[in-house]
Amino acid sequence: MQESKMTWGQALRVYLKPKVLAMFFLGFSAGLPFLLVFSTLAAWLTDYGVSRTTIGFFGLVGLTYSIKFAWAPVIDHLRIPFFNGLLGKRRSWLLLSQLGIALCLFFLANLNPQLALTKIALIAVAVAFCAASQDVVIDAFRIESASEELQGAMAANYVFGYRVALLVAGGGALYIADIADWSTSYLSMAGLMGVGIITTLIVAEPDHTKAAELAKPFERAWIERIWGSGEHSGLKEWFVKAVICPVIDFFKRNGRFALILLLLIGIYRISDLAMGVMANPFYLDLGFSKTDIFQIVKVFGFFFSILGAYLGGLLVVHYGIMRPLILGAVMVAATNLLFAHMAQIGPDKNWLAILISADNVSAGISNTVFIAYLSSLVNQEYTATQYALFSSLMTLPGKFISGFSGIVVDSMGYSVFFTYAAILGIPAVLLAVYVWWRDNRKAEVDTPTTS
Repeated sequence: MQESKMTWGQALRVYLKPKVLAMFFLGFSAGLPFLLVFSTLAAWLTDYGVSRTTIGFFGLVGLTYSIKFAWAPVIDHLRIPFFNGLLGKRRSWLLLSQLGIALCLFFLANLNPQLALTKIALIAVAVAFCAASQDVVIDAFRIESASEELQGAMAANYVFGYRVALLVAGGGALYIADIADWSTSYLSMAGLMGVGIITTLIVAEPDHTKAAELAKPFERAWIERIWGSGEHSGLKEWFVKAVICPVIDFFKRNGRFALILLLLIGIYRISDLAMGVMANPFYLDLGFSKTDIFQIVKVFGFFFSILGAYLGGLLVVHYGIMRPLILGAVMVAATNLLFAHMAQIGPDKNWLAILISADNVSAGISNTVFIAYLSSLVNQEYTATQYALFSSLMTLPGKFISGFSGIVVDSMGYSVFFTYAAILGIPAVLLAVYVWWRDNRKAEVDTPTTS
């Protein structure tokens, strides 16, 4: 990978490119349904007297997002009749998933939790399925629409749009429900899916021709290796192309080094994810009020997370991916030490503001750069499948470890817990440095010398 890309002026102008601007609106479309089947839906059910136990079971809807890789091969290789001819592979899937979200939200708006709780649960799963499918398509569309050097900027705009949508679907939906009713609130959210639909109709379909042609000999060889020579059923050929080849392709391109890359993907965010579930209990236990948390952590932190995302995009455009990737890993681990220090000094609002600034900037940089890095690892013939697998892998270890975070806090206290969380980030830093060193060494070997 090249490490020097553009001047700072050129890097800033990247954000004005139409394909980069479009990612803000697609990010908004991706973020809007998320809270509408989680915390916002929980608030609606609470208003109608649904039990806490039942509301808790609605949290299982989130599993849909975690297993989206299971149907990503279908999205990668199945063409939707009629729509594919009009819009192309990615845009037709985008439009279908967005219309599905809008329609399901419309149905939700016309239901009463006291009379149709089962229907609400089923439709919530349908919203989550369509939303997770939309995520798969948007990731593939983003990677295929722009070169590697623009991926940081594309990711930054996507994150910005996603964050704005979370504010709208969280605070905005609650506000509408307060001044009107829940039906009006969810109807409004269904209407706002028009942002994504209009964007899908305007943007250009990525060109898949070259990647598809390059993949044909590879896919044919593996079809014959698995099923033998001769003609085979369409289902057998599809299974090899859509499910087997994406995995084989990744290992074929990277060899045994693929295992190192998968390890880096799995542990890069582990320091961040391991402590995430303990953040709000930490603020409350320290003595901050809910208003303090809203004003400083949520509102103040929102702007710094966006700042971090855009800084991450600029760093990728200017320096390439690997050096900002290392920086992001260092910053995420280091900010955990600020949490450990905060646990010692108590509820100081100035320190909380400093902590939230540093934490959100570091998270914004690391997330944006890591998205760009994962994007650089995929083959554009298998974009949706490979990226869905990577994005699932990057959260699993951290989420698993976070399940034990309460045990550490109860037995050793917050200061020790956050120190441990910082230490968990060290392997990611070292591995990122190693991958950077290896890429540089490989580039030197591959570059021909001139006499």
